[in-house]
Amino acid sequence: MSAIKKLASQTAVYGLSSIVGRLLNYLLIPLYTNIFLPAEYGVVTELYSYVSFFAVIMTYGMETAFFRYIQKENIDTNKVYATSLISILSTALLFLFFGFIFLDNIAQWLNYENHAWYILCFMLIIAIDAIIAIPFAKLRSENKAFKFAAIRLVNIFVNIALNLFFILLCPIWQKANPNFVNNFYHPEIGVGYIFISNLVASIITVLLLLPQFKIKFDFDKKLWNELLRYALPLLVVGLAGMVNETADRIMLKYLLPVGSNVMAETGIYGACYKISIIMTIFIQTFRYAAEPFFFSHSKNKGENQVYADVMKYFVIACAAIFLVTLLYIDIVKFFVGKNYWAGLPIVPILLLANWFLGIYFNLTVWYKLTNKTGYGAAISIFGAVLTIVFNALLIPKLGYYGAACTTLICYASMMLLSYYQGQKHFPINYDLKKIIGYILCAIAIYLSSKLFVGFNLSIKLMINTALFFSFIIIVWMNEKVNFKALKA
Repeated sequence: MSAIKKLASQTAVYGLSSIVGRLLNYLLIPLYTNIFLPAEYGVVTELYSYVSFFAVIMTYGMETAFFRYIQKENIDTNKVYATSLISILSTALLFLFFGFIFLDNIAQWLNYENHAWYILCFMLIIAIDAIIAIPFAKLRSENKAFKFAAIRLVNIFVNIALNLFFILLCPIWQKANPNFVNNFYHPEIGVGYIFISNLVASIITVLLLLPQFKIKFDFDKKLWNELLRYALPLLVVGLAGMVNETADRIMLKYLLPVGSNVMAETGIYGACYKISIIMTIFIQTFRYAAEPFFFSHSKNKGENQVYADVMKYFVIACAAIFLVTLLYIDIVKFFVGKNYWAGLPIVPILLLANWFLGIYFNLTVWYKLTNKTGYGAAISIFGAVLTIVFNALLIPKLGYYGAACTTLICYASMMLLSYYQGQKHFPINYDLKKIIGYILCAIAIYLSSKLFVGFNLSIKLMINTALFFSFIIIVWMNEKVNFKALKA
């Protein structure tokens, strides 16, 4: 129980930079969706999908390899850090070099030949974020959660502040003092200010992490080969994972039915995905703390029960997020502009899909701790194939509904396959009865709330609140002994 309590406390600290930061970023969603038309926001959705994909390529599993190798006995942790950092730094510089050479070709291929500078911004963002990945990993490995959170929050606040300055303040200020404001603000840049703000925030993050770059140039080629052998299967996992996570938004542009406003549909899907990403925020926060936690406990005997307990509490937390989002969707929907509300019916599908993805991330402990990362690669490739096939089949018929359903099919299949393989290679006695019970209970409560859709808003919210507390009571009755143990 003490181990789980420690994990919970670290998750809370990492949550300061992830949950609080993302919630602050949520304040930008109504700004974007009320100022920019769906077609304009579609540009943001598409380009950030590419960023997510290339972020995985540029780190190529080296973060996880770093965590794994610093736990090994008789190994110089400083050498692991230096070798990992030099590797990432070298590949990032190569990426920028070739990116600059072929900038115009890339912009033309993506149909942004009139806005090639968008691509330049994103290349710099991708390279910088890759370079700072290992310093951030080092902070996590040293349990410097507060420093990690502080730097992340500075990044977020700078990004938000610049967005508000360029998108909200400057247009107002321009009317009062156009001669001065026109020196640094140009309305035609539009959504480009989102990208500029991100780039400046990334540069400031590098400056804050400069002390972490003061290392002895101690590149160990043999160690690097070992790190790569461990990491490259994880690169495949990451790439396949990004196909699962972002391919839908990229494929929408090419597969939507003839006559669709492609960029507008992409924008609506991207905005509604932001609502469902409340689940993803929690999952990401949990992963920051869980990955080093799982590795650090791998040396202890009898820790399989800890992994089982972590899974159960994780499912309970996700169930609460699932219900809060959907039972109060009449309030949550105001995070996006009215022009985007047509996509709200996909939110339950995407929430459930991301819930299953979180369970899958918990299940991946078996192949990471047994060094059988090839299995993780195979499962992720399987999911990527499902994503491509079902998107190709469903998007032309169902539009972005097809993309949402594909996401659910993919993550559910990966979750089940990972559980099946994990029990063969690294058995963990998960409490399936309770885990499945909590999932079905949350879904049943949500479906029950649909019976009151036509009611007055105030009455409906009261009923939904009662439904939510019924779930809390069910959990308490089943877990009160364990909760009291955790508190003690």
